[in-house]
Amino acid sequence: MYMETLAVIFLIVGIASLFASAFITYRAKRQIADMWEALEDIRNGNGNRRILAEAHELAAPIAWQINGIVRSYEDRLSVYRQAEETNKRLMTSLSHDVRTPLTTLIGYLDAVHKELVTGDEREDYMEIARQKAHDLKEYIDVLFDWFKLGSDEFSMNISVTDMTELTRSILIDWIPIFEDGQIEYVVEIPERPFWVRVDPDGYMRVVNNLIQNVIAHSGADRVVISLLREEGEAVLCVEDNGVGIEKEDLEHIFERLYKCDKGRSERGSGLGLAIVLQIVEKMGGSIGVESVVGKGTVFLVRFLLEG
Repeated sequence: MYMETLAVIFLIVGIASLFASAFITYRAKRQIADMWEALEDIRNGNGNRRILAEAHELAAPIAWQINGIVRSYEDRLSVYRQAEETNKRLMTSLSHDVRTPLTTLIGYLDAVHKELVTGDEREDYMEIARQKAHDLKEYIDVLFDWFKLGSDEFSMNISVTDMTELTRSILIDWIPIFEDGQIEYVVEIPERPFWVRVDPDGYMRVVNNLIQNVIAHSGADRVVISLLREEGEAVLCVEDNGVGIEKEDLEHIFERLYKCDKGRSERGSGLGLAIVLQIVEKMGGSIGVESVVGKGTVFLVRFLLEG
């Protein structure tokens, strides 16, 4: 009787095992079919498609791995598409911002060359041509900076530097420009050194770009440049009393080719602040902006203090 009962138990267990095995095989085949269908859908362009699997299922690790690969691929594709769109916009900008003033420059020089203007008018034409040439050089310099930042050739010589002394040496060259443009300037730099890790040339480009941004776009007649020490950080503040920046523009101000449409000058490449952001981040710092329309704007650049 005992042996018969044991045989029945083994029989039941065997049948159950067969059913379980058949079910697992069926489920695995079903999951493989689902994966194949999902991969076909992804190959046809549906990058949002994902393979569903519960943690206890046999094919779950494979499904999750495939989902991770697809997600990574979509992220890289998104970056590529954004870069492609930026390049298209950059070429459009080049067409307008380079060809148009270049055509104007040639027109003024042709008029002088053909002696269509004489005397004071000729001198005026030559001065306008000179200004146009400088504007073009400035724009091309910005483009070279941008392309260089995005290439493997760009490198920085980051070292511990006295930010106060470095800032003073940069601002000396701006004083004649402020005075010539009748812009009131206030410089507040403490005597105590602020030791930070920066690339001196990169920091110089950051300061120059921020001040140039004030002169070219803010409409300000007063600028305050100061250095502060806040909670282990050295903070460079560039503040103006210009037209300010609309709230909806502030969140995009550091984007490539972004130009504010309201109140501020349309002159420029739309790359200056994007270049500033990249340089600051490559030096391990951060940058922010605050603005009130009609009252002015302040840019805040932060670096960790050494020691």
